[in-house]
Amino acid sequence: MRMLKNNLGYPRVGPRRELKKACEGYWSGQLSRSALFMAATQVREANLQLQKDAGVDLVPCNDFSLYDQVLDMSLLLGAIPDRYTPVVTDVANNAEIDLYFAMARGYQRDGLDITAMEMTKWFDTNYHYIVPEFKAHQTFRIFSNKVFAETGAARHFLGHVPKPVLIGPVSYLLLGKEKEAGFNKIDLIKNLVPVYVDILNKLQADYQVEWVQLDEPFLAMDLTEAQQQAFHYAYAEIKKNCPHIKILLTTYFGALGDNTALATGLPVSALHIDLVRAPQQLETVLQALPAEVSLSLGVIDGRNIWKNDYEKSKTLLQRAVEVLGSARVMIAPSCSLLHSPFDLDAEVKLPDEVRNWMAFAKQKLQEMSELHAILEGNTSLLLANQQAMEQRRTSTRIHQPAVKNRVAALTEQDATRTQPFAARQRLQHARFKLPLFPTTTIGSFPQTADIRQLRARWKKGELTQAQYESALEQATIEIIRWQEAVGLDVLVHGEFERNDMVEYFGEQLAGFLFTTNGWVQSYGSRCVKPPVIFGDVWRPADMTVRWSSFAQSHTRQWMKGMLTGPVTILQWSFVRDDQPRSVTANQIALAIRDEVVALEAAGIAIIQIDEPAIREGLPLRQQDRAAYLEWAVKAFRISASGVQDQTQIHTHMCYSEFNDIIAHIAAMDADVITIETSRSQMELLEAFAGFKYPNEIGPGVYDIHSPRVPSVAEMEALLEKAAALLPVKNIWVNPDCGLKTRAWPETKAALENMIAAAKAARVKMSQAIA
Repeated sequence: MRMLKNNLGYPRVGPRRELKKACEGYWSGQLSRSALFMAATQVREANLQLQKDAGVDLVPCNDFSLYDQVLDMSLLLGAIPDRYTPVVTDVANNAEIDLYFAMARGYQRDGLDITAMEMTKWFDTNYHYIVPEFKAHQTFRIFSNKVFAETGAARHFLGHVPKPVLIGPVSYLLLGKEKEAGFNKIDLIKNLVPVYVDILNKLQADYQVEWVQLDEPFLAMDLTEAQQQAFHYAYAEIKKNCPHIKILLTTYFGALGDNTALATGLPVSALHIDLVRAPQQLETVLQALPAEVSLSLGVIDGRNIWKNDYEKSKTLLQRAVEVLGSARVMIAPSCSLLHSPFDLDAEVKLPDEVRNWMAFAKQKLQEMSELHAILEGNTSLLLANQQAMEQRRTSTRIHQPAVKNRVAALTEQDATRTQPFAARQRLQHARFKLPLFPTTTIGSFPQTADIRQLRARWKKGELTQAQYESALEQATIEIIRWQEAVGLDVLVHGEFERNDMVEYFGEQLAGFLFTTNGWVQSYGSRCVKPPVIFGDVWRPADMTVRWSSFAQSHTRQWMKGMLTGPVTILQWSFVRDDQPRSVTANQIALAIRDEVVALEAAGIAIIQIDEPAIREGLPLRQQDRAAYLEWAVKAFRISASGVQDQTQIHTHMCYSEFNDIIAHIAAMDADVITIETSRSQMELLEAFAGFKYPNEIGPGVYDIHSPRVPSVAEMEALLEKAAALLPVKNIWVNPDCGLKTRAWPETKAALENMIAAAKAARVKMSQAIA
């Protein structure tokens, strides 16, 4: 038998974000349900055709999703929170798709007002998933038909049986959250596994499925004894009750490490391991793998855009073949290609030299075929690849000695404010004279169709620079006047000139390149186009001073300067892989520091350096976290420590669990931190309260990822929860994230309610303090 080519998953938004546009059209009522499903079918079939043309043997299905693959599993398994019962039962007005989107985005119509499910980061990526909710006596059942419908459709389209993809039962539970006290979610495994058995048997009986991919990324993390026992129980039950299904157990984002014996001991037909993140694990796994189990080698990077080094991959594959034989070895990407842009062929504006170093999802499929050919003796493909590797290594585009020398000269003083926070707080309170519960926003305001069209016309040359900037100035003045009128305390300029919070800065920093269509999914219909960091990073000129100064000149209130922090720029870019990430982070930190100092010199007294990705970058294993947190926190402090003590530094983080890094968040020493807490009903604040977090904090009081408008009373209740946990003098009031993706009517209504809630809390707490 020959070596199989195994793909784990494919980007689902389409090469031109067709799915994004279809979903948003459906949500706005401009697109029918049938039109939405037609657009989804076209994207799915195009993905299947690409994989078929590339010669992929194990083509995935059910990797496609209209919003999120974890939410898909919750619907499949009937894990639907009770608050959605009215949507479930109102079958006359709501299809399953409306229940699905209600769980993702909230539901506010037909007299109902239902909050969305919580959302958080998918391991250490910028993808967000919808968090399953579990009760103590949670039951499961097959509820949704999606996996079966898509398997049948893929089988018909391909002409052969595809490989359905499901999140494995243990990881599904671990991705969720207990919504009642007194039980451990992993104890639900005996309730859950029988439903998996039913699903697998139905796939085999009705669709003749041979292989099913069960993703268990938690096998690359630290596991408790109970979690390890859950793996043993789940896979023994599946083997016993589904004897005719071949299970491909898939791990990624790290090494199996001390879970190697566990993973290799489970009764499955094949095991997938990530050899991009952890090539060192191959030998250990080869020695532990049972004779009847095949091994899928993730040698192609599913999370970055650099071309595969065929010589390195060839060495790994040959070693596996030497031990196992070619029939038991599969070639694969390290993880789903969901995290890769769609097609490099569409990037005609990239410099040819740099383009020759890259591979997007479509090209990564081809890399599987080329590696297969190289193993069979094709030397010309190997030689061409080696030449590309050497050209990149020696390119003069990459290295800037002055930048390297500046990083090498960094000291602890460069990462330290002059005085501790308590002294700075006194100076800042005296300067700003803000009320209790000061109100602000996170930075961006809605980027309407008019603003996007304005930018598109300017890029096409239909508007001059002066015309474009004049229109942006008018939009900025209008939003300043609105903020003043509704009573916000600290204003923002709205960021109408910015396309994306990372892309905007990357466009102005040396060492970055940009794609035209390099979109990847962040959550739902939200796509981002990460910059490419290919060389040393530095700041040639001011980046934000012009717009912040303009905005401050049009108001007597305090105006925040808005920047993206070094770790977030790093994490949300495709990063060069030829030097440690910490070095690149320090290069970016120095560039941001220069901008912070320039903003202060221009009269901007409050400067926000957003770091929503600092938790996201945390290594999956506890043993690896200290080193990361040390350089990540230091990079932020380098960016923030060049200013005077009376200048107030804010930062923002969203959709992260903070309990395990709260000490390091405190070590960042930002004067004010704003965080997402609305979907968790302020649960995240407990970590800050338990730690006695010393600095000021703005817990988000409403969810900007949902179109629903929360009431004044709802936000007042959240502020009361916050005041019970934190010193009142340290609490700010704000949304949980930027407002760029929202529409104006809901934004204005929500902010007006937020300000009213803050004023009510101000009166109540002032009386309590008195």
